[in-house]
Amino acid sequence: MLKLYGGARSRASIVHWYLEELEVPYEFVKLDMQAGEHLKPEYLAINPVGKVPAIVDGDFKLWESGAILLYLADKYSKTPLSLQERAVFYQWVLFANATLGPGIFGEENREREMPRLLTPLNEIFSRQPFLLGNEFTVADVALGSILNYIPMILKLDLSPYPAVLNYMKQLSDRPAFQRSIGGRT
Repeated sequence: MLKLYGGARSRASIVHWYLEELEVPYEFVKLDMQAGEHLKPEYLAINPVGKVPAIVDGDFKLWESGAILLYLADKYSKTPLSLQERAVFYQWVLFANATLGPGIFGEENREREMPRLLTPLNEIFSRQPFLLGNEFTVADVALGSILNYIPMILKLDLSPYPAVLNYMKQLSDRPAFQRSIGGRT
């Protein structure tokens, strides 16, 4: 059975959300980060950097939330995707982790980056319910998790982006979201 390693208040909740969406059986291994369990040799054998999340799927080990999301999407996709279609998923997952997250959560860039990043997203969500159209995908997990962390962590005013707010609400109402990120403490 697939094992997901994470800690309280970690990005493991993003992978947890996607596993719940996929309805894939898994075991969540909660590491006590305060006690340094993520720095013990047993865990460093899974992720030598000592960060969470990580997964173990049989003999296969993988860390970094975006890489894990893409692996799970490839493994459990019900529809075969072309190289170009998969590249679009990669683009949005990488955008969420490398551009949107730092742009919003990095205080030094937020004032400049927030309108630059959220205005085009607002336009996309004013035309369609999900990032890539009418179907919920791994791209929505990556992007939606970052967006839904904003009110949990920063309490920023997102009222200039009503379609983004609607998208965030739509995602946060999903049962799988509620069982994962929505249940964060």
